[in-house]
Formats: sequence, C-alpha cells, structure tokens
Amino acid sequence: MKVKICGLSTAEQVRTCVEFGANYCGFILNYPKSHRFIEIEKAKELTSIEKKDTKYVGVLVNPKYDELKKFSKLNIDYFQIYGNYNKKLISNIKLKFNKKIIVAIQVKNKKDIMNYKKFENIADIILWDSSGLELSLDWNFDWIKSIKSNVTKMIAGNINIDKLEKILNLADIVDVSGGLETNKVKDITKIKNFLNNLKKLNNEN
Repeated sequence: MKVKICGLSTAEQVRTCVEFGANYCGFILNYPKSHRFIEIEKAKELTSIEKKDTKYVGVLVNPKYDELKKFSKLNIDYFQIYGNYNKKLISNIKLKFNKKIIVAIQVKNKKDIMNYKKFENIADIILWDSSGLELSLDWNFDWIKSIKSNVTKMIAGNINIDKLEKILNLADIVDVSGGLETNKVKDITKIKNFLNNLKKLNNEN
C-alpha cells in the first residue's frame, strides 16, 4: 500500500516525507477553513523542493476556473478535487490543465461509496474520505470491500498508525493527515514512524 501525507505546511515536513518515502504529498490550496491551508507563495516554496519519486498533490474544494489556472502553474502532479462535479467537468479540468485527477468522494453512509461510478473512467485515483473536510472523522472502511472496479483506490478519514494493519489490504493508497499531528501541527516524529511502519507492513525493510 502506498501513502499520501496531506496538509503539509513547512519545508521540514515536505523534506521528511520525501526522504522517508511518502508516495504523495498533499497541500491545501484554497480552503482557509482548514488549519492546514497554505497561501500561494508558501505553496510555490514547498512544491519547489526536490520530490524525487514523490508526487505532489494540490487539494482543492469547489475550485473556480481562475484558481485552477493559478494552481496549475505550481510544480504539482495531481489536482485532488472535492465538490459537486460531474464527469464532463472533471474531464475538462484534466485536459485543460494537464494534471492527473484525484476525485474525492465524501462518505456519510454505505450508499455514498458507489458515487465513484460517475468518475471511474476519468479519474486517475478515487479517494473515499469522511464528510468532515478539515475535520478527521471516522467511517467504516470495510464498505470499500463492495467495490469491484479496478480503479485505483485511496482512503482517508481519521487514519493513524494503529489502524494501518487493519486497512492494509483495503485500498491501494492510504491518505493520512490529522493522525500525524500534535496540537494541529504535523509532527516530524509521527511522520517518520508512520512511514517506517508502513514499510514494515509492506515488507519493504
């Protein structure tokens, strides 16, 4: 299982993620309600850090065209999009701005899981997340077992190091944020421990 660490806001956090093998680094670009939000100048600084094999992800909530245009100039590989979108809009964003797309499906109940079907042929990755946005909320990850598609699956929602073993085979990618924070700040030690533990579970050590 691969890992995305989201809501990074300092150079030390990004460099640690890259050094310790995070597959994706996420940056909150247009959602000031989140304590993880960063301004465009900070985003330029952080995405200019050498990423080696790590992919950079710009996280957007209901982005407007002007925002997509502005953020597409950052050194990012993916747009991760939350909001009310249809297949045509996602396809247009992907083609217009030449970014891969992570479509976020917010899950309140089991039937929400199936909303991915609208995007499975256009999104590069489908993310099933809680409905909390800036809040880290739980939901039943076992619901993912009902998905028969070959789509690349990512899950998020109050994930921490203690849940890793249970969710290891449920998805292709785990997306973690709040579980790596201390007092709402990314904790370098927690980042290192999480990435090292995932490597052990993946038998990479």
